[in-house]
Amino acid sequence: MCGVAGYFNLDGHPADDTAIAGMVKAINHRGPDSQGQCVEGALALGHTRLSIIDLTDQARQPMESQDGRYVVSYNGEIYNFRELRSELEAAGEKFRSHSDTEVLLVSIKVWGVRALNRFNGMFAFALWDRWEKKLTLARDRYGIKPLYYTFVGKTLIFGSEIKALLAHPQVGTSLNPHGLAEYLSFQNFFSKNTLFKNIHLFPRASYAEFRIGNDPVIRKQQYWDYQFEEPGHIHSDSQYEEEGRHLLEQAVKRQLVSDVSIGSYLSGGMDSGAITSIAARSLPHMHTFTCGFDLSSASGMELYFDERDAAERMSYLCKTEHYEVVLKAGDMERALPRLAYHLEEPRVGQSYPNYYAARLASKFGKVVLSGAGGDEIFGGYPWRYHRALTTPTTSFTDDYYSFWQRLVPTEQFDSLLSPIKSDIRDYSARETFSSVFPSQVASSHSTTDAINACLYFEASTFLQGLLIVEDKISMSHGLETRVPFLDNDLVDFAMKIPIHMKIRHLKDTTRLDENEIAKGSKHFQRTKDGKVLLRNVASSFLPKEFAKREKQGFSAPDASWFKGESIDFVRNTILDQDAKIFEFLDYKTTSTLVESHLSGQQNRRLLIWSLLNLEAWCEQFL
Repeated sequence: MCGVAGYFNLDGHPADDTAIAGMVKAINHRGPDSQGQCVEGALALGHTRLSIIDLTDQARQPMESQDGRYVVSYNGEIYNFRELRSELEAAGEKFRSHSDTEVLLVSIKVWGVRALNRFNGMFAFALWDRWEKKLTLARDRYGIKPLYYTFVGKTLIFGSEIKALLAHPQVGTSLNPHGLAEYLSFQNFFSKNTLFKNIHLFPRASYAEFRIGNDPVIRKQQYWDYQFEEPGHIHSDSQYEEEGRHLLEQAVKRQLVSDVSIGSYLSGGMDSGAITSIAARSLPHMHTFTCGFDLSSASGMELYFDERDAAERMSYLCKTEHYEVVLKAGDMERALPRLAYHLEEPRVGQSYPNYYAARLASKFGKVVLSGAGGDEIFGGYPWRYHRALTTPTTSFTDDYYSFWQRLVPTEQFDSLLSPIKSDIRDYSARETFSSVFPSQVASSHSTTDAINACLYFEASTFLQGLLIVEDKISMSHGLETRVPFLDNDLVDFAMKIPIHMKIRHLKDTTRLDENEIAKGSKHFQRTKDGKVLLRNVASSFLPKEFAKREKQGFSAPDASWFKGESIDFVRNTILDQDAKIFEFLDYKTTSTLVESHLSGQQNRRLLIWSLLNLEAWCEQFL
C-alpha cells in the first residue's frame, strides 16, 4: 500500500526532479517507510511506500524490471501474486524480490494489458515502457484504490490523491461548479468530476496509454464491468450456499497474505463478524477494533447506534484482542479540519467515525480487514430497490432517478445554487445519473432486471464512494484497508446468483427516506430480508444471533447531536453569513433547510453533514 505521483510532458519537454519531489512529499502519509522517484526525459514518476509485502529494499519503488524495459509506481495489493509468480516461473521468468510489485511488472511483460484481468486485488499504477516510450495508467475493477489526473497544457499530471496534483507548480485550485452541483444532487460523484476544477477521477476497471505527441485527453479502455444477471441454469439453494461458503472463506484467507500483522474492524454486524471469524482461525492473537458512541444525549432509534456490546461478544467468540474508541458530539468538530484535508472532497455519508476507527487500528499495525462490499454485491439495501419493484415503466432510470436524490428537495435545488446559476446552466443531474448505466441495463423492463440494475448502480457509484473515503481515511494514518468481499471469484459468483437468494420478500419491500434514522433496521424488522444467501453462509462461521441480526449501519447519532450538543457548532459554521460556502450557495435557502432540522420539523442530517464538510473543504483548499 503506497502512494503514486507523477507527470508526463506530452510535448517532450524534459521533466525535473523538483516538481516530483514536492508531489511525493504531499502524500508522504500514504507511505512513511520510504520514498523514491524516477525522472527521465519527459516523465517524472514518484512513489511513497508503506511496506506490507517484502519489507526489503528489493521491493522499493519506482521499481524497474530486470530487462530495464519497464518502470512502475504502484499502489495496492495483488493477493494472487504467488500463484501468478509460479505460473510465470514455470514459463521461464526470473524474479529477484518476493514482492507483488515485481509480479505485476513481469505479468505486464508476458501478457500485456491482458494481465489486468488476471490480477485479483486492489491497485492503481503508472507504468513507463522505455522501449515504446509509453505511459500506462490503470485502476482496479472496483475502484478500491483511487487515481486522479489533470492536464495543464500538454502536461498530464496524476497521483493517488489530489494533494499530489496540487503540489505541482502548474496546478491551480478553484471550485468546479459542476462538481458542486453533482455532489449536492447525489451526495456523491457519479461522473469523473471532483470539487476541483479540471481535476478528475480516473475511471475504475480501466487503463489509458499516453505517448509524446498525443493530444491531452484520456482515451480510456475499460477491461471489466459488473454484470448482475439471473443465471441461465438455477441450482438448488443449498448448492449456492455451499459455493458461497467456500468462496467467502477463500477470499478472506487469500487476503491474509502479508509480512506484517493484520487486524480487523469488528462492528458486531454480520459482515465484519464473518470476516473476523474466518481470519481469526488463521491468525493467532488477532487485534479487532470497534468505534462506539456516547448515547447520553441521543434519542429515538439513535439510542441503538452503539454496537460495542455486540462487538465485544463477537471478540470473545473469535478470541481476539479487542480495542474500542468511544465518540462524543464534540469529536466531530475536532476531527473535521483534518478529515476534510485528507478526504479532499466529501463523498457519500458520514465518515468521521471511520477516521477515529482507523486512527485506533493504526496504533496496532499496518493492515486492517473491512466488511465493505457485502451490502452492494449481495443485496443489502432492499428499501432502495422499492421503485424498481413497484413501478416498472418503459424507462427504469426515470423511476430510479426520482428516488435517488439524497440531499436537497428538487424544488429548492435551483434556488440553493442560484449564486452559480450561470456556471451550471448546462449541468443536468438527470443525464449524469443516466450515464452510470450501460444501455442494456438502462433499457431493462422486468422486475428481476430492474433489481439487477439497482445492484449495478449501487456497486458502480455508492460502493466506489465508500471505497475512496475508506482509502483516504485509512491512508491518512498509514493504514491499509483490505476488503475481502471484493475478491474477484466471490464477486463473480455473487453477480450470478438468482435474485431470490438476495431478496425473498419482494412484495413486502417499501420505500424509506435515505434521511430516515436506522432505515436498514426498520426494514429488516418488518421483512427479515436482504442478503439472504450471505446470512445463511455466515451461519457457518457465526452464531445465529449474529448471522440473522438486523442491519445496523455504521453511523453516529448525528440527527440528535446536530439539534442538541452540536447545535452551536452547526449554527456558527454553516449559518454564519460570512461562511465560505455562501460564495456558491444561497444563504436564505440554506438556512431554511438547516433550520427545518434544528427545529425538529425535518430530518436533514445528511445535508447538514455535507454542508459542514463543504465549509471545511473551502477552508482547507480555497
